[in-house]
Amino acid sequence: MKQRLMLKPLRRATALIGAGALLTLTLAVEAQPFETPPPPAAPRELRISAPIEQSLPNGLRVVLAERRGVQLVSAQLLVLSGSEADPPQRAGLASLTAGLLTKGTRLYSASALAQAAETLGGSLDSAAGWNQSTVAITVAVPQLDAALGLVGEAVMRPSFTQAEIDRLRIQTLDEMKVAYAQPGTLGSLAAQHMLFGTGPYGHPASGTPVSLPRITRADLQELHAQRFRPDNAVLVLAGDLDAATALKLATKHFGAWQRPAAALPTPSLASTGLPLDLAVIDMPKSGQAAVTVVLPIPDNEADRAARDVMNSVLGGGYSSRLNQEIRIKRGLSYGAGSRLDARREGGVLRVSVQTKNESAAEVLALVQGELDGLMKAPVGNDELAARKATLIGNFSRSVETTAGLNEAVGALIVAGRSPAELQRRIETLVAVSPAEIQAYAAATLVPARRRVVVAGVGAQFMDALKARGGSESGSVTVIPQDALDLERGDALTRR
Repeated sequence: MKQRLMLKPLRRATALIGAGALLTLTLAVEAQPFETPPPPAAPRELRISAPIEQSLPNGLRVVLAERRGVQLVSAQLLVLSGSEADPPQRAGLASLTAGLLTKGTRLYSASALAQAAETLGGSLDSAAGWNQSTVAITVAVPQLDAALGLVGEAVMRPSFTQAEIDRLRIQTLDEMKVAYAQPGTLGSLAAQHMLFGTGPYGHPASGTPVSLPRITRADLQELHAQRFRPDNAVLVLAGDLDAATALKLATKHFGAWQRPAAALPTPSLASTGLPLDLAVIDMPKSGQAAVTVVLPIPDNEADRAARDVMNSVLGGGYSSRLNQEIRIKRGLSYGAGSRLDARREGGVLRVSVQTKNESAAEVLALVQGELDGLMKAPVGNDELAARKATLIGNFSRSVETTAGLNEAVGALIVAGRSPAELQRRIETLVAVSPAEIQAYAAATLVPARRRVVVAGVGAQFMDALKARGGSESGSVTVIPQDALDLERGDALTRR
């Protein structure tokens, strides 16, 4: 029947493209005998020179990752303090401070600073995260001198005008109204709070609707004075540049940056998690549920490659186990995955899945099963080869641009690691064995270490969740959406 139905289209195609071309097309279609993709090829050698590190007398580190032949340079001034430095009751202070760096300085208004960067063919961007605050720009090599002048102006001499403070605060609060209505956002923030509790990593980095209105101009100025100093900063340059020129330009634009006499504050990053392992955020109007599972991940040098490959197998991409099991086989979600959030004092493995409210308990059971599976059995050689190829390919592509190379170097510096690790990245990933992954999983994915949050319409999944025993303790803490408190260190609800 299929052959008869195809006759008319074939005759029409023959008339349009000719018999010879049709024969070539037919042969090409028929020459696809493989039901599975070919095995991944061996990874190509990564051609990256070892980053060169120098320093200025005021303590500023200057790190250059050379990329010859491309007339671009990406520059990033990296301050090694971020949201972990937010004072109590001031969640979001570091994020707001960093966002305002490019919203006006002593010499430029916000619009004038943006226009000056655009004149150079670049865009001046600033942001903060855990253990970092950055100002970055990418320009052609001849424009680097002027571009670094703008970076220096933004980092060292921000104006923090009240009008710009109010404008950015309102924008951030408006974004939060949308974000906090999403079960995935609330679930992720609550899980982080459960894991880190009273510690500096326990609050939302961008702040909360309650904390942001408390922040004053004086708070911004104080944080800037304490943390934005040359002995707490690194200038990262990536592109067609030599070490002598990099040092000369760094000296010109940052050499006069004064190093304060007072020692840099170094608060402890230790934390005590909340005594909960499964929480439900009841969101009566939510159209879907979000399942989030988080675990603390130690950042041991010997285990980094095994950790990264394990995550790739678990949830790092379309062909990962979570996506295969939850989306492709069962159609319970548009996407299921995991990611690593590395931080200076350890990190987080985060599994996130959004699904129908009524299938939340089933999805949680599937996630727990995949975590258990990595602990109990080694990864097969074919699967491991494919996941390594994906991980290596993504990394190789990410450092092909000067901006990506700069970001990769900066990430190592923020984590307190040597930029030289970049050169060894591929060979360490290739060397990871199935036994190493299983051993790492057995040590880190222990059920007692897992913290689970399910956000959605509790009435539609609560009974199934209790019946399946979604946590190690078997108990479930229910938190109404309007009672959730992401600032309070020792609990998830308001007093």
